[in-house]
Amino acid sequence: MPSELHRVRFPARRLFHADLSRRVDEYFEGAGRSRHGGWAMGAKSAVLIAWLAVSYALLMFVSLPAWGAALLSISVGLAMAGVGFSVMHDANHGGTSSSARVNGIMSFTLDLLGASSFLWRLKHNVMHHAHPNVSGLDPDIEAGSPLLRLAPWQSRRWHHRFQHLYVWLLYGLFPLQWWFVDDARELATGRIGGRQFPAARGRALVIALAGKALFISWAFLLPALLHPSWELVLIWALALFVLGNVLAATFQLAHCVDEAEFIGSRGVETDWAEHQLATTVDFARGNTLLGWYLGGLNFQVEHHLFPRVCHLHYPALSRIVEETCTAHRVQYRCEPTLGSALAANVRWLRRMGSAASLDVMT
Repeated sequence: MPSELHRVRFPARRLFHADLSRRVDEYFEGAGRSRHGGWAMGAKSAVLIAWLAVSYALLMFVSLPAWGAALLSISVGLAMAGVGFSVMHDANHGGTSSSARVNGIMSFTLDLLGASSFLWRLKHNVMHHAHPNVSGLDPDIEAGSPLLRLAPWQSRRWHHRFQHLYVWLLYGLFPLQWWFVDDARELATGRIGGRQFPAARGRALVIALAGKALFISWAFLLPALLHPSWELVLIWALALFVLGNVLAATFQLAHCVDEAEFIGSRGVETDWAEHQLATTVDFARGNTLLGWYLGGLNFQVEHHLFPRVCHLHYPALSRIVEETCTAHRVQYRCEPTLGSALAANVRWLRRMGSAASLDVMT
């Protein structure tokens, strides 16, 4: 897409960004801290991968009553999401280790979970992180259209008035679209969200195809061979529903709420750091267990400002970011609890479904 949308440039770094960078540098360098995860990240990754492996093994190889199989399918869905949040996410950003090889190995966990890490780095690292909530440039915001209206510039259709009710079903189906529709199309064409990227070739293509083959083998072929019955469909539907809703809702809570700003491609007036703060919202910062499970993605502001820093540092960085925002009178957006964040997302979905148009900078 050779449009002017892809030539958006942020204004030069302002005082807030410079001061924030200085304070964060002091946090790491002053105490000799590494920006990566170290042994703590290795241990956490092992726990999450073991959770998934044990849940899957019990589900596949142990005779279970219906309720036990249902609980384990939920556990598989939650564990898949947990590995995605903590293991593959940090690795694909380069935050897990100072070793590119280690990050590369851990990033392959996304391929083993069904999605191409090669494509994800382009869509997430390059497109979403550069321009969150910017018209035409953030593929995460545009992905739901026309079934969902997530941004003011998107066309409103009659069914959007009910989107806050049916969105949960769509979330449950979204992994299937990601694995077998979006990835296939983007690998074949090299186009993501209408934008042309170098197509996967050589080693990148082999890794992507090998990951798909391994995923289909463990997720579909082996279960079908071991349990050739209609109950298997119900078990995997439950796991899929849990996985899709947990993944999609976590993104929604950070960007698709009233507090976040939505900006037209020609309306970018703040510098890069202030734009991240304007379009991203933290939630439930005090919930330690939730933060552990989500891989720090309830600290989305900190993740967007410092994407290559391991998420284990986000709670400490959040205090630095908030203090710097207060000093420079920059708004820091945060929902206090998971419940309030979910309510904010539902309000936004209802607002987008009921209003034919809303103001948006163009």
